[in-house]
Amino acid sequence: MTLPLLWFLVVAVFWTGFFILDGYDFGVGALHRRIGRDKEERHEVVETIGPYWDANEVWLVVAVAAVFAAFPDWYATWLSAGYLAFVLALALLLVRGTSIEYGSRGEGATWDRAWGWGLVVSSLLIPFVLGLTLGDLLAGLPLDDSGAFTGGIADIVTPFGVLLGVVMAVLCVVQGGAFLLLRTTGDVRARARRETSLVAVIAPLVVAAAAAWMFATDRIGLEARAVAIVAVAASVIAAFCVLRGRGGLAFVASTAAVAATVASVFVGLYPDVVVSSSSADSLSVTDAASGHYALQVMSWVALALVPIVLGYQAWSYVLLRRRVLGVAS
Repeated sequence: MTLPLLWFLVVAVFWTGFFILDGYDFGVGALHRRIGRDKEERHEVVETIGPYWDANEVWLVVAVAAVFAAFPDWYATWLSAGYLAFVLALALLLVRGTSIEYGSRGEGATWDRAWGWGLVVSSLLIPFVLGLTLGDLLAGLPLDDSGAFTGGIADIVTPFGVLLGVVMAVLCVVQGGAFLLLRTTGDVRARARRETSLVAVIAPLVVAAAAAWMFATDRIGLEARAVAIVAVAASVIAAFCVLRGRGGLAFVASTAAVAATVASVFVGLYPDVVVSSSSADSLSVTDAASGHYALQVMSWVALALVPIVLGYQAWSYVLLRRRVLGVAS
């Protein structure tokens, strides 16, 4: 395996990991006002992600940094094309963080409503915006002969990008609802099941629509189509488990649906990193990669540090695995 291919896989894993780990955070944030009937309950629902959300968010930084270091030309093209989208995502991340931190600290209905809706809206829009930018890579962007983006704002709002954004937002809500089935008890858990069921039934439809787009596109190979089928199957299983109240299986299946959806994009991309919708050639993994020595040094650093990060984050899940009993009625 060549180093450019290895780092393409690493980038794919980091982006998939971000959507998996932060996905249920987004889902909980999007659902919390529907599930919590009063300020105390809403605070307790948000507290289910309290120990995790800020650490999970760091994986977005790692994913973007990996693109920057391993594939500078890819970074330049992608971030130039999606500049406004990435800035919007960063602004929404700030709104989400401040909503979580300050939403329960003030008094009055206005304060609670403002921060609560800030958390709901940001939690829905972040996966949508990032899903859109990810879908653009596969749908195609106008490039010149040097691989630079030559389009405008309208060119980044591709039909598949919008569809993938919707898919990611819906799957994150399902994953967040399944997480609440694991972390809550009593009436709040019952409400989480009811509210998540409505979205879980829709999820297989939008995931199937994204898979249908891949099947209709000639450049998408059998491997990406197979992964897309896995995403559809996982979303169906997740919906069934949510309807039955099987929180553990619902969370595993919804997580698999998120992972397979993101993975299908990267599998469909290879051997390119940005598909060209213009007459110019697409930007390939080999052409966009850093030099051999740089990739070699990065590989040793990642091999030493990533297991440590994964280890302490996994340990935090073990230590804080109990249900949040404060929301029981």
